[in-house]
Amino acid sequence: MIHPLPQVLVFDMDGVLVDVSQSYRESIRRTVEHFTGVLVSHAEVQACKNRGGMNNDWDASYQLILERGMRPSYEEVVACFQRIFWGDNGDGLIREERWLPRPGLLERLAERFRLAIFTGRLRQEAEHTLRRFAAGVRFDPVVAHEDVTRSKPAPDGLLLIAEAVLGRRLLYVGDSVDDARAAGAAGVPFVGIVAPHNPRPAELRRLFEQERAVAILGDVNELEECLA
Repeated sequence: MIHPLPQVLVFDMDGVLVDVSQSYRESIRRTVEHFTGVLVSHAEVQACKNRGGMNNDWDASYQLILERGMRPSYEEVVACFQRIFWGDNGDGLIREERWLPRPGLLERLAERFRLAIFTGRLRQEAEHTLRRFAAGVRFDPVVAHEDVTRSKPAPDGLLLIAEAVLGRRLLYVGDSVDDARAAGAAGVPFVGIVAPHNPRPAELRRLFEQERAVAILGDVNELEECLA
């Protein structure tokens, strides 16, 4: 059990609320393939993420492309990634996302805690997925890519949420080392998610331990018991 109990649960989206293995992660792989002709593995993508400073999938795509000797502009990489992921009005790989919380989980948590989101997604993409899967759940505030000058691992998004909730105790639930470092920089306890299908689970778990996660779970659905 986590003690003292938080008053506000802040969720990252990708890998926590949403399985993005066939959406964002696959978009990284296909973007790299477009510029290099090489389809990198999911393990290579995870290794890139585990280095830190690669929370933004555009940055991760660009880095993997540069490492393979190609030199497109950053803007070209972003445009390609968005064509693959978003498509025309949400008909790209974003359609392949799967919602992870079991029915009723978030509604029960909302009876005890205020729910918020700090995500690296563009606001349009975050709102699209929340409308699709969780239209009946209130997350307030939702801090997205456009709301911060510095992205994770900078703590800016968590600090914005702390200001919005008037100093209530926060808990951040994320699935990357950058999530953990953002929480640490903001002075917010962190719960790490290491999903069973993660291609480098031992490495990620070790990183979370180094960042002093208060708990490490295999799935967001284990959070309710953690907060019992």
